[in-house]
Amino acid sequence: MRMSIGVRALCAFTAREGDLDLRFTPAPSAVQGMQGHRQVQQKRQAASASYQVEVVLQGQWQDLHIHGRADGYEPGTQTLEEIKTCRGDVHSIKANQRALHWAQARIYGHLLCVRDGLTKIRLALVYFNLSTGKEYVLHEDCSAQELQSFFELQCQRFVDWARSEAAHRAARDAALKALQFPLGSFRAGQRDLSVAVYRQARAKDAGQCLLAQAPTGIGKTMGTIFPMLKACPDAGLDKVFFLTAKGTGHALALQAMEQVNTTLQQQAYRPVRVLTLLARDKRCEHPDKACHPDSCPLAQGFYDRLPAARQALVAQPQAWDDDMLRATARVHQICPYYLGQEMARWSDVIVGDYNYYYDSSAMLYALTESEGWKVGVLVDEAHNLVDRARAMYSAPMVQSLLQQARQSSEGRVRRCLDKLNTVWNALHRSLSQPYSLLDAPPQEWLDQLNTCITCIAEAQDEAPLPGSHPLLEFYLAALQFTALAEQLGLHALVDVQLHKPLRGRQCSTISLRNVIPAHHLQVRHAAAQASVLFSGTLTPAQFYRDMLGLPAHTQWLEVPAPFRAEQLQVHTAGHISTRFQDRTASVPCIAAVIARQWQQRPGNYLCFFSSFAYLQQVAECVQQLHPDWPICLQQPQMDEAARAQFLAQFQPDGQLLGFAVLGGVFAEGVDLPGSRLVGAFIATLGLPQFNSVNEALCQRLQQRFGQRLGHDYSYLYPGMRKVVQAAGRVIRTEHDAGVLYLIDDRYTQPHVQALLPSWWKLD
Repeated sequence: MRMSIGVRALCAFTAREGDLDLRFTPAPSAVQGMQGHRQVQQKRQAASASYQVEVVLQGQWQDLHIHGRADGYEPGTQTLEEIKTCRGDVHSIKANQRALHWAQARIYGHLLCVRDGLTKIRLALVYFNLSTGKEYVLHEDCSAQELQSFFELQCQRFVDWARSEAAHRAARDAALKALQFPLGSFRAGQRDLSVAVYRQARAKDAGQCLLAQAPTGIGKTMGTIFPMLKACPDAGLDKVFFLTAKGTGHALALQAMEQVNTTLQQQAYRPVRVLTLLARDKRCEHPDKACHPDSCPLAQGFYDRLPAARQALVAQPQAWDDDMLRATARVHQICPYYLGQEMARWSDVIVGDYNYYYDSSAMLYALTESEGWKVGVLVDEAHNLVDRARAMYSAPMVQSLLQQARQSSEGRVRRCLDKLNTVWNALHRSLSQPYSLLDAPPQEWLDQLNTCITCIAEAQDEAPLPGSHPLLEFYLAALQFTALAEQLGLHALVDVQLHKPLRGRQCSTISLRNVIPAHHLQVRHAAAQASVLFSGTLTPAQFYRDMLGLPAHTQWLEVPAPFRAEQLQVHTAGHISTRFQDRTASVPCIAAVIARQWQQRPGNYLCFFSSFAYLQQVAECVQQLHPDWPICLQQPQMDEAARAQFLAQFQPDGQLLGFAVLGGVFAEGVDLPGSRLVGAFIATLGLPQFNSVNEALCQRLQQRFGQRLGHDYSYLYPGMRKVVQAAGRVIRTEHDAGVLYLIDDRYTQPHVQALLPSWWKLD
């Protein structure tokens, strides 16, 4: 078995040691790093005509081929240089980073000794400070024999692991080829979905996309995971990413993978490796501590103990879920969150939030690019990706955050921030309205913001800030804003919102709002071998193609619902207007509709409204009419325990009126089959609130897609998506029966009815 690896990748695996230290220190960008390298190299070449740059080196150890480029070599003094750019005091460079830098230099040194037949060589680790233009050089004189021993040790460590991984990959592919469908037989529509996913994954060209609308009840999770896994061997897929927006999808994916692995074990195969990624605050063992060895004991010696923890995980067949990662980390006394991050490289299936692949700093996307992985991406409940991606690529600059940063700073940094505040306040005097749309960030303000970024970075060179410091929080927000400002186009807009004076001072927020995430998501789709975006509500398809940046060759699949029209009685209350100006008058009318249905068929119902205030008004009206009826209300900011308690009240054959917010936590991803829910009432079309921000978004979409389509993209389609999602709580299986009331006169309009599921039959 022949293997090939670059010097940097080899050292990253074998030579990391010491502590986990995530204290923030300003680091050069990739472009700045390359520019710094060139500065040092040009300086060397100007001083010596024999100085060589970007020296191509390669070598062999058993069946492992190692390759790379050394930064510089001076034959006259037999000095090989490894150049690293930095900012600030070189002594602040973390020990584990420096160990990695020396390892790279030693590997290059060995390869050069072999190539040129040298018996000894001088290694130079050159740190070039971009802020000052000064160099700090460390030297190490090595014999060829010393370097050969070091080289062989690193290769041995890697090859032992690589052979084990290659054996796992071969066994995994053999298992997946033989894998039988875990559920015995496909449900109606599930096979069509699986066939479409399989074909996309096995297509010759990368960047394949499938947009699949499939209703509740057909088993979308298994219907997408199974075919993607089956395609892995022939398509050469390294990983499958199952991306979710909410915890329910996360749990369903893990359940499906448990069924897959159980089936493989029944067929006498070893299970595939499944990793769950969670947010740091959900997996951290010491949330009161910072991620560095002086604060958290689990950061101490992290990289020294990582290999044993890694080996322990790959040796056992269970999924690397939260319990397993915590248990393993506890045994080896390392951080469970960063253990999970490290195990992404060695997993077969990764279940995590959208942001792990689609965010601007997404870990899985970065690894896919750097490692050259071929991946299959499954996007659960993909209708949520539009709003989530907008949030990922939006950046608000809040003036109150600047005030906190000013109060926690001093000296040159304080003076720089004060000047920004002065420029910011001057902007207020030019604004005549509480909300103003701008063509671009104000240039003087943006220039001063960039000056502040530079000033804070230079100050942090000498004294790094703790992670919770207000100045660091401001600095990171400013970095995100300026990065997005450099990419400003029709896909985004800039606005200013004035806030009520705080202690007599006018404050504002300058926001860069993403409107069309397509601009940012296109490269993510192209990086995957195949992306499958699926949901029960992806109509109209063109809306999602346009907003998510799906390529022109994207395939569309609409799986017919397995339900019959007679299972769901759909009534329209066309005599009621729920428009904002008619809300007060609508309250007793809606209460009467609810009461009449309850009296005809008592049971468990959910009543959805556009706001907490609206649902409160109707609930109070119902209680006044029928004080003995059992009622429960969704409350703002309910935690997971409160949500579970709310849903637990919907018992089989029970009688309860639940009031919830349309588009909220109880309007999608909630499974109440049979008599646990026999009906729903949906008041309003779920249209986004009419305000200055949404009107600005609408105008930008109209500018891009036309007057009518821009309005529908802004208001109608997002609203009706929430309606269909909420209505989907009623019929969960082929045996359910229930009733649905659509309360608003606009539900009688043909262009609105066209957005409802085709199997519904309206009265």
